[in-house]
Amino acid sequence: MAELRYENCTDGVAEKLRLLAQAYGAGNHDVAMSLAESIKDTLGFERQTPRGDAALTLPAGTFQAVAELPVPWQQWAGGWAWCKTVAVSESGALDREREPAMLAAAFRADQVDDLQREVRVARLAAGEGRLIEVPSQVCGVTRHGGELRCRLVFFADVPAHGQTHYLIFYGNPAAELPDYPTDLKVEGSGYGLDISNGHYVARLSRQMGQLERLTYKREHGQELFAGGPGHGEPPGIDWAHDYVPADGIQKLRITNWASCPNYEVIRGPLCVEVRRWGFPHSPLHPVFTPSRLHVDITYTFFAGLPYFLKHGRMDAVKDMEISALRDDEWVFSGFTFTDPLWVDRDGRVHEGVPDASERDMHGIGYFNRHSRDAFVALWLDFEADQFDGLQRWANPMFYYRPHGHCWARYPAGGKQQFKAGTSLRQRNAYLISPYFEKGGAAAMGKSRGDVLRGPIYPDTDGPTMVAETRQRLLNPLSAQAATLPAVVAAGSSTPLARPGEIGAAATLKAAIWKALREVKDAQFYTVDANVVDMGYVCDVRMQQDTVTVLVTMPHRGRPVYSFIGDPIRERLLALEGIREVIIDVTWDPPWSVARLTPPGRRTMGLDA
Repeated sequence: MAELRYENCTDGVAEKLRLLAQAYGAGNHDVAMSLAESIKDTLGFERQTPRGDAALTLPAGTFQAVAELPVPWQQWAGGWAWCKTVAVSESGALDREREPAMLAAAFRADQVDDLQREVRVARLAAGEGRLIEVPSQVCGVTRHGGELRCRLVFFADVPAHGQTHYLIFYGNPAAELPDYPTDLKVEGSGYGLDISNGHYVARLSRQMGQLERLTYKREHGQELFAGGPGHGEPPGIDWAHDYVPADGIQKLRITNWASCPNYEVIRGPLCVEVRRWGFPHSPLHPVFTPSRLHVDITYTFFAGLPYFLKHGRMDAVKDMEISALRDDEWVFSGFTFTDPLWVDRDGRVHEGVPDASERDMHGIGYFNRHSRDAFVALWLDFEADQFDGLQRWANPMFYYRPHGHCWARYPAGGKQQFKAGTSLRQRNAYLISPYFEKGGAAAMGKSRGDVLRGPIYPDTDGPTMVAETRQRLLNPLSAQAATLPAVVAAGSSTPLARPGEIGAAATLKAAIWKALREVKDAQFYTVDANVVDMGYVCDVRMQQDTVTVLVTMPHRGRPVYSFIGDPIRERLLALEGIREVIIDVTWDPPWSVARLTPPGRRTMGLDA
């Protein structure tokens, strides 16, 4: 069998830069543009193999065998070989129920095949000695040498100032992709998505991914939108981020993107992340294409929670001067609200327009005294490198021609200097929740179930609800590796394994995975590019004598998946005990180099 040499099959960034300079110097702009696009492709691959060590909550070497657990827990987790223990702690003096816990974890590659399929999270009910599975989501899998790493999200229950232990199970080759019930729904493709939960529907622009509309799900279904022509771009309610250079000639906006220069989307049952990054565009793009201030924006939406997050950063890549810069601007047409509100540095909520002398605001928003709808921005983290004098002030205008309500935060401006390396970073939360008067929901004759679906405080008044939400978000749950506490272990009537993940089904599934390694991607002629080691098979499910195989392809240039699916079906039908084979395809999450197994990496000429 011939051996593939990676460097003979591709060109690196340095070589492409040389060819680009050569083509540009010769005036061959067509070839230069093709090379620029090819450089971007290579950088996209290199991003999937990050260098350096990120901070880990759970290192790869922190684990124990399931066989070492108390017998009732061994039986409950039958089929899984390994587990890690994590303690989730609360520091905000508030009871937490179904609140997101996020951690970075690493797993030895010789102990797990596929983190998406195999990872399960269980809460230790200490007072009962039982393990209870909780929904979880694996995000951003990468491979570092002999380790697989990911971000793990799950909903945790932790008492005020308390601690709850969770076990992370992995190492079951027969595991199937978990299917957790959720109110988080996503429609659309790419970054142009409609994202909904029990509280709202968020519509992202199909053009550039900015938040375009927000529809409330309580009672009359209030909709927040911005009408009118905007500045030529499609109108939205979120207008940040943008800046005006020192000459004042023009404003450069990310809302001017004809499409997102770069983006990545993570979809799952617990959270959806939409990240976009690039340089803002001129109104006369591409005549003016300054590469000076880089913008990076991420929206995060959660199941069951009446808020979403926005992480933003602006990084100067060269010395520059600005005359104005905005990092949080919202516009609402239709005069939806009746009153403004704002939050001071101590978390106190003030109704009414802030005094012009108030320059240290930590939140801003509007509410309606009649419908009790509200939209509140909580400015949680706000920091800068190589820049002094961040401004925390915004004026909540009730009539912004030609729209309606508007606020805009200008953290910097007035011919201020940015040095290369200057960075402005923010983390904001946007709350879509009823803003009740004193007495809360009870004062309006509403029951908890009528008002909200989720762990948020419908029986409190508006200012208390906003303040407590801010307190929770400023004090997120923290996780750290731990050892199991001494408790009397008890069994559970609901085991961790689904029917197809244990017993006779698991035995047949092992034969299926072995047979799948005989199916090759025929576009690789002289190497063993089988569909398992290439990472094309995402899931294998069994229901009696019917097998469903979920496959993906490395990129959307090969959407006709029957090229792979037909040979898979033919091979599996030859196995005893299988009557039918169904092939499905997915593009979510997209294929990445982390899906290559160690044999697959060696086959492709990569370091294993």
